[in-house]
Amino acid sequence: MAGLKEVKKRIGSVKNIRKITKTMEMVSAAKSRKMMNRVHDSQPYGKKIFELMEKLSTYGANIESPFLKPKENPRQYILLVITANRGLCGAYNSNVLKLARQRIKELQEQKKEVKLYVIGKKAASYFKFIRFPVEKVYTNFEDNFKFEQAKELMDLFTEKFLKGEFDILEVISTHYYSSTSQKPEVKQLLPLISDIAKGKEKKVQTNIIMLPSKEEILKKIIPHILEYSIYKLILEAVTSEQIYRRIAMKSASDAANDMTKSLTRLYNRKRQGKITQEISEIVAGADAIK
Repeated sequence: MAGLKEVKKRIGSVKNIRKITKTMEMVSAAKSRKMMNRVHDSQPYGKKIFELMEKLSTYGANIESPFLKPKENPRQYILLVITANRGLCGAYNSNVLKLARQRIKELQEQKKEVKLYVIGKKAASYFKFIRFPVEKVYTNFEDNFKFEQAKELMDLFTEKFLKGEFDILEVISTHYYSSTSQKPEVKQLLPLISDIAKGKEKKVQTNIIMLPSKEEILKKIIPHILEYSIYKLILEAVTSEQIYRRIAMKSASDAANDMTKSLTRLYNRKRQGKITQEISEIVAGADAIK
């Protein structure tokens, strides 16, 4: 059984760990609030640009865009897996990687060709460990990443898509619903899924004249929709990471508190037992002198 010095040393170690986890919790809480504000601030733009695209279809817009045309019998897939560069964020990384493995297995069973692009060192390390080839790794998407970085990434994929290097682009990431709900999901980015792409019939209003034409407007906004979509997915993933880390660090701090209390009780019992033993020895020695 550990002595007094060992127990006291363990108490000091646990307290030091709690200081670290409490600090990390506070940092993650500040970052998560900042990221949630960015998510909420970006939503009105995304909502309006999608509304504009759908509304143009009701005005009789008809566009033949490769970004809207679904592929028949797609064979080549690109999966973009978004994880964190660091750990200590609970099940955030493992949930995304588990979903990615499931999706890869599904596509391989269907005899599809899968190419993998990853964001985050954790995904890169994992796929290297299981020896699954990765085309490219991005590690610069932290909580301070810019829209231009997402645009540059989307430009790469659209260029490859137009060259016919793949048929479908899917993103596997953690979707942010609210501060209490985040869930890993698979979302298709290319070809773009919309009512226009699906060919849904709508009541068409033909008595509206637009300059430039409705088709020209659609050609202009579709690239913006793609850029916003990938930006939104990365933004939500980074936001979810900070929320997961805050929760994980709070759990660690609470566990450290409980462990400190338990070790303190153990230390007090041992100390009281030692004092009682010393008193008994003194009394026994006094009796022996008499």
